[in-house]
Amino acid sequence: MSAESVLAWLGEHAPDLRLIDHARSTATVAEAAEVLGVEPGRIAKTLAFRVNETTYLLIARGDARLDNALCRAALGGRPRMLDAEQTLAATGHAVGGVCPFGLANPLPILADRSLLAYPSVFPAAGSRTSSLEVEPERLVMLVGAQWTEICKLPD
Repeated sequence: MSAESVLAWLGEHAPDLRLIDHARSTATVAEAAEVLGVEPGRIAKTLAFRVNETTYLLIARGDARLDNALCRAALGGRPRMLDAEQTLAATGHAVGGVCPFGLANPLPILADRSLLAYPSVFPAAGSRTSSLEVEPERLVMLVGAQWTEICKLPD
């Protein structure tokens, strides 16, 4: 899977959304924010983690951090981040391009409510150089995510 799987998924589910292929890496929040000219919070990072035996994807603001205590209270256990190989196997996307579109396997997807602070956000789109712009509410609807509050924002 890659940007091609994301393009195919978008063609079926959201043909009006445009994948942006950048000439530079957007693999990290800092890189993506710089390339797009936006603050880091507008980057919608997608994290893959496991709680007990369930693998989840979490869409969160780029400046937010997954909070272990909030996650434990909401999901019943401590989150364990997947490594690069596990992430690729679970999502079909390599680290740096992980997104909730065109997944290799169906996974429960969560979206932190802190995304709602912005009118639009920029998730990755399957590669280390691609992204797209979408409203948080639409993003959640498109990928069937559930809203949650398991992240902390910087002070």
